[in-house]
Amino acid sequence: MSFINILLTAAICYLIGSIPFGLIIVKLTTGKDVRQIGSGRTGGTNAMRAAGFLAGAATAILDVLKGVASGWVAEWLFPGDPWLKVLAAIFALWGAIHSIFLMEKDETGHWRLRGGAGGATGLGGAIALWNPSVFIILPIGTLIYLFVGYASVTTISVAVSALVIFAIRAVVDNQPVQYIAFGAAALAIVLYALRPNLKRLKEGTERVVGLRAYLQKKQKQFHL
Repeated sequence: MSFINILLTAAICYLIGSIPFGLIIVKLTTGKDVRQIGSGRTGGTNAMRAAGFLAGAATAILDVLKGVASGWVAEWLFPGDPWLKVLAAIFALWGAIHSIFLMEKDETGHWRLRGGAGGATGLGGAIALWNPSVFIILPIGTLIYLFVGYASVTTISVAVSALVIFAIRAVVDNQPVQYIAFGAAALAIVLYALRPNLKRLKEGTERVVGLRAYLQKKQKQFHL
């Protein structure tokens, strides 16, 4: 694994991950800037807030495909190198959260990179490393999204599930131990990105989603 291989894989997969599908879809369908709505993120949950279910679903699917594509790129460029596949998935995830296409100045005048929370692209990265992981991670994430009711916890569950899956497969099925590094890195990356959400969770002020949001909305309407 040469430095050129690493640099090329990282650059291509970061750029793929950086594509802000949520921003594009919401802009095309409503004319709104998703960064000015809700959490300000460009992922599926905020796209749904801004433009409805179909926009959110389309964003989520395309964000998953960014992660999946990273595996294709690594395998196409340098077949048979598990470390480069892991690197590709990590950089796609990093791009989804810190997109070069969403560079802007914050309130203090410092430059920052914006994006989504990374859950969908993290799922895509796990799929790229082991396709059947979708049949484990997606149901777990869906149940947490619907019944626990926090998008941030759903995102964290994707990384935790990937870490557990790849650790078990490395021990039980003698699969590449390098894939555990993806789960660990994904968990560290999303936890860092979700610091504001974790603070709101601790304070009890985090936005609810899924069935909890629906039931809360119905309860308010009933009391009105």
